[in-house]
Amino acid sequence: METGNSTARAEELKAQANEAFKAHKYAQAIDLYSQAIELNGENAVYYANRAFAHTKLEEYGSAIQDASKAIEIDPKYSKGYYRRGAAHLAMGKFKEALKDFQQVKRICPNDPDATKKLKECEKAVMKLKFEEAISLPESERCSVADSIDYHTIEVEPQYSGARIEGDVVTLDFVKKMMEDFKNQKSLHKRYAFQIVLQIREMLRALPSLVDINVPEGKHFTVCGDVHGQYYDLLNIFELNGLPSEENPYLFNGDFVDRGSFSVEVILTLFAFKCMSPSAIHLARGNHESKSMNKIYGFEGEVRSKLSETFVELFAEVFCCLPLAHVINGKVFVVHGGLFSVDGVKLSDIRSIDRFCEPPEEGLMCELLWSDPQPIPGRGPSKRGVGLSFGADVTKRFLQENNLDLVVRSHEVKDEGYEIEHEGKLITVFSAPNYCDQMGNKGAFIRFEAPELKPDIVTFSAVPHPDVKPMAYANNFLRMFS
Repeated sequence: METGNSTARAEELKAQANEAFKAHKYAQAIDLYSQAIELNGENAVYYANRAFAHTKLEEYGSAIQDASKAIEIDPKYSKGYYRRGAAHLAMGKFKEALKDFQQVKRICPNDPDATKKLKECEKAVMKLKFEEAISLPESERCSVADSIDYHTIEVEPQYSGARIEGDVVTLDFVKKMMEDFKNQKSLHKRYAFQIVLQIREMLRALPSLVDINVPEGKHFTVCGDVHGQYYDLLNIFELNGLPSEENPYLFNGDFVDRGSFSVEVILTLFAFKCMSPSAIHLARGNHESKSMNKIYGFEGEVRSKLSETFVELFAEVFCCLPLAHVINGKVFVVHGGLFSVDGVKLSDIRSIDRFCEPPEEGLMCELLWSDPQPIPGRGPSKRGVGLSFGADVTKRFLQENNLDLVVRSHEVKDEGYEIEHEGKLITVFSAPNYCDQMGNKGAFIRFEAPELKPDIVTFSAVPHPDVKPMAYANNFLRMFS
């Protein structure tokens, strides 16, 4: 009798999980699907649904595992392949995705939706193969930056936007540009080139690990992911003041992608740094990379608002971004997290050759991709890249490097932040109502020297013009969102 009961109870849990999913409560949905799986581990639907919820939380590694389990239980279950294909796609694994969609098509030969997605996937793989075929090896590539002389670019007399007089980016210029962006006007390509080329020189000269000194009595603000949410960035400046020598910021990676105002965000952050290098510090996130920008919208947006040359140029500049920062020798700030091995010293991070696309493994990859976990030790990453690390790993890293705190970003949090690992690790995320649907708050952290006690400020999303997130994303990915 018991099995009948538990089957019925599992179905109830699934129904509750579906409701939570519809309300964008994805973590809760995962929890409920997991309870249903506990009661009945032979139902492929529970795994496929949980895979979808993982996808929504960008936990593509877990999504692939769940979808594979669904397929194992029922090899003819098309949704299992479909979900796995979508997760492969989200990780930029087009060839694996293609195999999964071919299976979907085999199982449902007459489904127009499956046919359409397969066609798009084939197109994406063809494009990728073509790009690989024509691309030069790293050693033979010449820098696109070296081929641009912005001085020779004409500014038409009818252009009414912000202008840089001479070679100096001033606060007046930045303010005018921000106002233009706010009103959905664009910046002339000449000035965009000027800013991006200037920032490239500045970033190239920095070490991979940057030390920041905050004098006694002064403060310093750390922001997490902004993800192209320009109007929320303006709101941060409204709440906490514009970046300046007296009011310095660190933006901790993932400036672009997903949100459809990534060009405005990146040009604003870069312009502030040109204006005053010590007013703003910028760290690389996992989305400051070609493979992510191809999928999640930045590349398409740059093409649409600027040009093909800028796509190349931004990719080059992103490779110059530092990988981590240390504030007053005490607070370690990094986009993702810590390492798969013990004993990593700050000097090891300093000596990383960062001028490349992020590799699939190793220190640089882990800095950009890892996440904390509640249990001690290390585990596989839910994302399928990097790893998960426990409080013991955090504690040892801090002790060995004479540090007090790890601050990282990389994960959406309901309150905009989360304090974990016995207070030794803080996640800060600055894109409220992420992707216009997560309902989360955003946050930033203010540190005052010498104590550097973290003062966390949270804020809600503000309205923005009606351009949907992912508006410029890979066609193919948009089908799944």
